Amino acid sequence: MRKTLSFNEINKLADDIIDVIDNKTVIALIGDLGTGKTTFVKRLAQKLEVTDIVKSPTFNYVIEYLTGKIPIYHFDVYRLCEPSEIYEIGYEDYLNSDGIIVIEWANIIQSELPDEYLQINLYYSDDEEREIEIKYVGNDKKNEEILKYVGFSNWYKR
Repeated sequence: MRKTLSFNEINKLADDIIDVIDNKTVIALIGDLGTGKTTFVKRLAQKLEVTDIVKSPTFNYVIEYLTGKIPIYHFDVYRLCEPSEIYEIGYEDYLNSDGIIVIEWANIIQSELPDEYLQINLYYSDDEEREIEIKYVGNDKKNEEILKYVGFSNWYKR
């Protein structure tokens, strides 16, 4: 389901997502430049009480935030030429660790994403809102649970 949300509603969505996912979740963020991917990660980190300054890891590929309740591993794969290059920066080690993995530009490495992950698509709507699509890929029961919890289900509003 696709919804148009204000930035305050997007912050609430990020808070709700942290409440409903576990600490080994991969979050795949997909959206054009300026749609709010990094801003979304900042809110996730804030909810987890990360004390580090959260920024886009464009030139580092990955930044670890270890000061919060749960580690966050923040990837930006925009500059990768091939999906398999993700393994050169330790991706598999991160997948096997305890922590939330957030990947900006995840569509670039779609073939390398795990069997289960939370996909969030962000679309530019206007200066005050974004269109958001959410789907938990690979587990229909978990997808239904998350959509219901965050108010994205057709049949349930929180």
